[in-house]
Amino acid sequence: MKTMNMSVKDNTQEFKNQSTAAMQKALEEIGIKVEKYAKALCPVGTSESTGTPGYRGGTLRRSITHEVVMESETKGAMYAGSNVEYAPYVELGTGPYFTPPPEWETFKSTKGSGVGAAYVHARPFLKPAIQDHMSTYQSIIKNNLTGS
Repeated sequence: MKTMNMSVKDNTQEFKNQSTAAMQKALEEIGIKVEKYAKALCPVGTSESTGTPGYRGGTLRRSITHEVVMESETKGAMYAGSNVEYAPYVELGTGPYFTPPPEWETFKSTKGSGVGAAYVHARPFLKPAIQDHMSTYQSIIKNNLTGS
């Protein structure tokens, strides 16, 4: 009886590397889309809306960015947002127009004593940029992980 000499090659690490790269690429593509959608929805102040002659807005819109963080070979995340201090007030509103997200444990809103006499209605731009395009993001993930 003749025996065959078979060798087995372990491709586990190569597969992990390709999967991680595909996941990172998918998250980056999603980040670019989220940024685009959020910037399209982001309100921009004008001379009329601020009451300041010659005012030129757009700081909030320009500040919207994203970051992909690979926490391990199998776990990654994409974060989108703005570092402008008033971004949460635009997104969520202020005073009686503010409704805390359900995941916040407790939040007590009190009347502020700062400058300004009016409360601001929410003008969401980040949340809808994510929620309204979930099927697009799912397709990006599927296409990257299956090589379609």
